[in-house]
Amino acid sequence: MAFTKPATADDIDRITRAHAEAARLAIEAGFDAVEMHFGHNYLASSFLSPRLNRRKDAYGGPIENRAKVALGIARAVRDEVGDRIAVTAKLNMRDGVRGGLEIDDSLYVARKLQEEGTVDALELTAGSSLLNPMYLFRGPMPIPEFAASYKLPMRIGMRMFGKQFLRVYPYQDTYLLEHARRFRAELDLPLILLGGITTRETMDKAMSEGFQFVAMARALLREPDLVNRIAADPSTPSLCTHCNHCVPTIYKGTHCPLIPT
Repeated sequence: MAFTKPATADDIDRITRAHAEAARLAIEAGFDAVEMHFGHNYLASSFLSPRLNRRKDAYGGPIENRAKVALGIARAVRDEVGDRIAVTAKLNMRDGVRGGLEIDDSLYVARKLQEEGTVDALELTAGSSLLNPMYLFRGPMPIPEFAASYKLPMRIGMRMFGKQFLRVYPYQDTYLLEHARRFRAELDLPLILLGGITTRETMDKAMSEGFQFVAMARALLREPDLVNRIAADPSTPSLCTHCNHCVPTIYKGTHCPLIPT
């Protein structure tokens, strides 16, 4: 419900420098890796999306132009940190919306990141926080709880039209694997698979498909010690039910509401 304006060249330069500065601060704070977010239709991802990027200048039009912001950020970060810290990027394979970023254009960005040596690994994701968030999450969406997190009149709008915005996609294990296979087939870069990774079985499946790493989120909200428990006993099941009741908590401190207080 806010007005926006096109980013100027100065805005893009400022934000690019800010990413590099953030990576430097991460090193000073003792972190081992940083991840640049090129997904979910946040800033760099919105430039990549032909649906959102309607610019007529050097940053709009063909993917070679739309990728300039993401690739410029990656170069700035790498130049700042060198090999002192690992650098990864989270990249949308698909936005999951009509007219959005699709796999062929995303592969172009991935290949450029690989060629330019700016990332140590690539985390493959999907979906649009702005237009279709459930394309990433999968599973049911608790509309009443999500609406309650907003103030009026957005609360009423979410109750009335939430099902159109928060479209439901059925949950299944490794649900982004099919798309991710195309990236694995065309890239030598280490890849991180996410989406429905909650057990040793799904981890092993990812490794057998050639992925070097997996990422977990909701399952770790439910059980922060899950990885250690799986390491001790590979048959350990995850207690996460993929109910997505954690999603409405993002505005007040993301957590799993199923954990007893």
